Amino acid sequence: MKREFSEWPCSLARAVGVFGDSWTLLIVRDGLQGLTRFDEFQRSLNVARNTLSDRLGKLVDAGIMTKRFYQDNPPRYEYLLTEMGRDFFPVLAAMLAWGDKWLDDGGGAPVTLHHHKPGHHIVSQVVCEECGEPVVHDDIQFCVGPGYPDDVRPELDMRGRLAPTPVESAGASGDEVGPGQRATANRTRPAQPDRRAG
Repeated sequence: MKREFSEWPCSLARAVGVFGDSWTLLIVRDGLQGLTRFDEFQRSLNVARNTLSDRLGKLVDAGIMTKRFYQDNPPRYEYLLTEMGRDFFPVLAAMLAWGDKWLDDGGGAPVTLHHHKPGHHIVSQVVCEECGEPVVHDDIQFCVGPGYPDDVRPELDMRGRLAPTPVESAGASGDEVGPGQRATANRTRPAQPDRRAG
């Protein structure tokens, strides 16, 4: 992960530090499609070998892939997605759906995803964990999370545009806030997304 992004108090910025390169995303796409060997990735992407080697090394360092020896003479390794890497699938599925909607030039989806068998189409959407309803941008609120660092550098601090941490309590009818935090109504206007940090 790029050091400057690893220090940001934003998981999106941290993820961009790992996946923010087009070759990296396409390598993970190919890994999800079953490719494992250097030459397979190179043929699929037609990328310079030194660039591919660099990106694969970074994916291994980040824990997205693991390197496994499979041949002695000459020595060869394959690159397998870890659980961390496989967990990136919903992100790529959402990007695929967005590209199908906005970048298909009217020709339809070049690649479709199916669950178990053809006909079971996959729909990528964000749903609320509590009520199960689909979520759109107008419905969300950006709040200070439990992992927000206390010692974040002032130029990276975005607490001023985030709502306070919601405090859940049994039987509470509205949002509560902890000591020293500003109270907000249940339907506070959603904070605008941070164009820089997520």
